[in-house]
Amino acid sequence: MRRTYKYRAYCNEATAKHARIWLAICRKLYNRALEERITAYQGDKKSLSWYDQRTLTRPKVEHPELEDLNSTAIDEVLERLHKAYQAFFRRVKQGKEKPGFPRFANYDRYRSFVLQGSGWKLNEDRLEIRNVGVFKIRLHRPIEGVIKRVSVVRGASGKWYVCFSCDKVPEKPLAPTGLAVGLDMGLSAFIADSDGGMVLPPKFFRVSEARLRVKQRALARCKKGSNRRRGVKEQVAKLHEKIANQRKDWICKTALPYIEKYDLIAVENLSVRNMLKNKFLAKSISDAAWTQFISQLENKAEETHRQVVKVNARNTSQLCSGCGEIVKKTLAVRVHRCNHCGLVLDRDINAARNILGRAVPADAKPLDYQGLSANSQSASGAQLAPACER
Repeated sequence: MRRTYKYRAYCNEATAKHARIWLAICRKLYNRALEERITAYQGDKKSLSWYDQRTLTRPKVEHPELEDLNSTAIDEVLERLHKAYQAFFRRVKQGKEKPGFPRFANYDRYRSFVLQGSGWKLNEDRLEIRNVGVFKIRLHRPIEGVIKRVSVVRGASGKWYVCFSCDKVPEKPLAPTGLAVGLDMGLSAFIADSDGGMVLPPKFFRVSEARLRVKQRALARCKKGSNRRRGVKEQVAKLHEKIANQRKDWICKTALPYIEKYDLIAVENLSVRNMLKNKFLAKSISDAAWTQFISQLENKAEETHRQVVKVNARNTSQLCSGCGEIVKKTLAVRVHRCNHCGLVLDRDINAARNILGRAVPADAKPLDYQGLSANSQSASGAQLAPACER
């Protein structure tokens, strides 16, 4: 199993200066390689490969700035451009309206360099990089597995981070519980599960929106290129980074109890990109970070031998989880009331039960997932007792 461990790193001004120089060299090499590809195609209709472009790094007499740069870091720059082209061609084949041709990178868009194999040494909490310096790492958790790649990242706020990409990371399986749960995600309740539980959204962006508005207005009034603008821009980046860190920490702490309790977790297969086209709800949907939560569930499930199943959530709010009848209702109606079987419960919990029912195989027995016998609907359509009445 492969995992990446990210740590905050600290360094003196000399090391930071050398690291910034490496980033500048990598950025120039990236832009030079992109320009070479564009020129080759426009002139001779020729597509250059990653191997063809390695000739850029061979004549170091012509490019003396590459002398101190690690060879693996140079290879990674060209590999990054190669992957950008591959992603562009993939989007073209998919028929995307805006496939996104690779762009030239400026100072703010190129923030990391990567080392593989040699050129670095890790001694407890100190990472020494040849021709750069020493980074002191805050090891808040141990590094497991075999380190394959080391990435040095300069954050938007100016902070430094080190990422270790490790292979052969040991798995940590949990004991089976025989329980299954369905999760319905929304805006009024971040999670409503088939057992009747609800988790309210923290709305970190909405809470900090007033402070962010003040700082962004101050940034808009600054003269471009001034020292004051650079300082205010860093303040805006720090606030955005704080919001992202709060959201990530909360998502990790919310996902873990579900992983520990349930063997199978059924979630909606959401198309968030299409949902963001709604201009009235786009900001709230982005703040909810449903995709990030599902990704966290999948990562933890892989490590602990749990199962996360994505199902088609079409009509899960309209379908009665007790009898299977369609009960039409608008988004303003928050309580599911079935005139056919008399089931009355919160519409999100009703949807969560339907999601679980679609995730469990049709031949599953109640003993396979104990949660089906009392708190959810099996594939055979057994009627359930109401969870709540409002």
